[in-house]
Amino acid sequence: MATQLTPEEAIERARRLQDDRLNAVRSVAEARQALVDVREQTDRELSELQARIAERIANAERDDVRAYSAAVSAGWTAEELRKIGFSEPDKKARTRRRATRKPANRPVSEAATEPAQETSSQG
Repeated sequence: MATQLTPEEAIERARRLQDDRLNAVRSVAEARQALVDVREQTDRELSELQARIAERIANAERDDVRAYSAAVSAGWTAEELRKIGFSEPDKKARTRRRATRKPANRPVSEAATEPAQETSSQG
């Protein structure tokens, strides 16, 4: 014969089952938060590492430009250095190209306004 549960025993069993379910949800919530924390920390570490790498590359590029400029100052021409196997540093070439473009744009814009003025005075 089965023993009859008292209301208190039934509630206690239900509470234990509910506690197990709540603990399972708590475990999921804690694991998800830990995952978010790890991802955020990893993102910060990755950003810091990328910044350090970019700084190292920038320093090495500056040193390369200085060494190349020193070789030119010592009497080597860009053509001679190219024949030896040393092309012009990338950073130096990019900087020079930008500087070359700026003056080229100014005379073009001035020249473009002058014919317009001449045309209006001729018409």
